[in-house]
Formats: sequence, C-alpha cells, structure tokens
Amino acid sequence: MAAMEILPGTRAPVRMWTDPATVEPAALQQLRTVADLPWTHGVAVMPDVHLGKGATVGSVIAMRDAVAPAAVGVDIGCGMSAVPTGVTTAELPDSLRGVRAAVERAVPVGFALHRNGLDLRRVGLHRAYDWDDFWARFDALHALRKGMSATAADDLRKRAHQQVGSLGGGNHFIEVCADQDERVWLMLHSGSRHIGKVLADEHIEAAKALPHNAGLPDRDLAVFLAGTPQMAAYLADLRWAQEYARLNRMVMMELVKSAFVRALSRPVEFGEEISCHHNYVAEETYDGVDLIVTRKGAISTADGRLGIIPGSMGTGSYIVRGRANPAAYCSASHGAGRKMSRAAAKRTFSIADLQAQTEGVECRKDSGVLDEIPGAYKDLESVMAQQSDLVDVVARLRALVCVKG
Repeated sequence: MAAMEILPGTRAPVRMWTDPATVEPAALQQLRTVADLPWTHGVAVMPDVHLGKGATVGSVIAMRDAVAPAAVGVDIGCGMSAVPTGVTTAELPDSLRGVRAAVERAVPVGFALHRNGLDLRRVGLHRAYDWDDFWARFDALHALRKGMSATAADDLRKRAHQQVGSLGGGNHFIEVCADQDERVWLMLHSGSRHIGKVLADEHIEAAKALPHNAGLPDRDLAVFLAGTPQMAAYLADLRWAQEYARLNRMVMMELVKSAFVRALSRPVEFGEEISCHHNYVAEETYDGVDLIVTRKGAISTADGRLGIIPGSMGTGSYIVRGRANPAAYCSASHGAGRKMSRAAAKRTFSIADLQAQTEGVECRKDSGVLDEIPGAYKDLESVMAQQSDLVDVVARLRALVCVKG
C-alpha cells in the first residue's frame, strides 16, 4: 500500500514514496541538501531512490527560476521504449539464442558503434525526421563553441553520428518480454550516449564557476539562474540532447524489430510504441507556480500517459498508466533502483549467483555483467507497491531475452 512520508527538518518539503529509514544516509543527506537550496520549491522521492552525484537517482526536484544540471545527470534524456508485437510465446522457437544473436548483430552494444554511421534508409527512417535540421542544430550547441577546437567538435559530431542506434553499457539493455497474455514485447533502455555526457559535464563545470554558487554545501548542485545566458545555453543544449536520446531509441527499436523478424523468419505485426525519458528537464506548473522540474531517474505520469518501469537484469518490467499525482509532481519511479554499488555487487556475488538469478532468461552470464545482477537491485514488486497512488499497472512483463553491453 502506497504511503507518502515527509522528510522532517528541510526548508522545502521533501515528500517520499518510501520509508526514510530504508534509504542510505548519504542519499538522505543529498535530499536534505537540495531541499535547503534557496531555489528549491519541493522534492518528490521515488521508491527506487539511491545515492547519485549531487542529486539522488530517483528524485524529482522542482525549482523556481533555477535549474541544477546535476539534478538531471550526465545521461541526458536516458529513458525507455517498448512495443507490443503480434507474436505469442507459443510462436517463439524453443531456443531463444538465435533471437539474442540477431539483436546483438543488429545493435552495437558497450563501446561499439556503427563504424560509418547507420544508413537510415536501411530502417526506413530517412524521411521520418528532419535529420538535416537536427545535425545543423548540433553545430549550434553552446558547450561545443566554448574553447573547443573545430577538430575536436568535428570528432564529437562524427562519434555522435556513429552512436545513433547504439545501446551503450552499464544498466542499458534490450529485452524480449512476454506479458500476462503471453504476447511478446520488445523493450530497450538507453540515452544520449557520449555526446550527452560531454554536454552535461561542460555545463556542470560552467555552473560551478558562477559566483552565486560559491558557497554551496555541495558544488555538484550548482545551478543556472533564470534570465541568464548561461541558463539559456544549458537548456538549449539539453533539449538537443534529449531529442538525440529519443531518436537513438527510435532508431534502435527499428533495428531490434528487423532483427526479431529475421530471427523468426516470418512477418511480424507491431503495435504502438511507448517511449519515455527518465533523466530530463520540463517546465511545469503546480499550485499556480511556474517551476523547472528535473527528473533524475523518474518518469512523468501527467495526463494519464503510458510509461515503463523496468526491473533489474532479467527480472521483468511493468507497463503503467500515470495517475498524475501532483504531490509527486506527476512522477513515478524509473525502475527498481540499485541497493548496492557496482563494486559492492562484484564483491558480493559470483558467476554462479548470476546464473541462478537469471535462470530461464537468454542472456550473458559472465563477469562482464556481474555488477548488473538482480541481487544488486531493489525488489521490483516492493517498489511498485510503494507507488500504487502514482501509477496503475497495465501489463506485467517477464523477461525472455536480455541483451547488455
């Protein structure tokens, strides 16, 4: 049963959809620090909350006339996409190894990329978007025009082009799933790749150098102020990166669809795609107050929209419909959330543990993904129970195939 709690002793209200006693002390301190900033209007804390850089992952921070780049994070626009298929589990091959191999051939993972950039005609997206305008806007990115040589900017543009339609590593993944009716879904999680991190890092450092941030208790929470050229520059670059992340997922999903069709050697019908950011900025109004809302590991639930809340590697996910709860700034969690660091996971678990915890899922079961073992994450069912007033469940998906970098 969902129960909101208030974190006591903060200047701005901190509303929590989890028991504060279960949150690591360092993360609680981050929440208190951001709530005490003079620009903070309020904070909503999701049940997947855990320690981050500057701001916790799993928090929604509403500010007046200011924005903190670290409250978005370095993977600007990171998010999820999912699409239902017309295939049932009964129509899948007995072994899903071929499906996994087809996806891994189609989508670069980890540090890999499309060496010459993906030919968008191959996936039928060359006319689906004004790509010329998009790349022209790359040339106007503020963070790349400050002290960066033309050669370095060209290298970044080339890499950004090569990474469109690529997964990356860490907690990013591609899955083939099945819902409660045995209908098969395709799902993926990725963001703005290297270029998003470059833009975020540049703006975070620029904010730290501004005089009004000199006395902050945590320099990683440096903000830009409304009406300044620095904030305008950040928001312009951020919006481009958010669009890059959305397009990256759109292209990747087309590659996954094609790979799925090839693996099954038959035509496949696909339903309407669901896509949502969970690291981003939006301008929203609550109680008549215009606010700049940053979601770092949280999805929007406004207007009853559909969203995706994944679990850990191979444990399944939820398709949800938002309940637009204003107390949470119309937000919900972005996943299960880590309960231990990557280093701690590698110390705690073995390859045998990984094999046991991903039994029945066609996926990597080696040391390279040990830090993503399900045991390193919070229990997804508990996380969902804590936010029943934020979302309604549309579908529960179980993982059949999981591809990671």
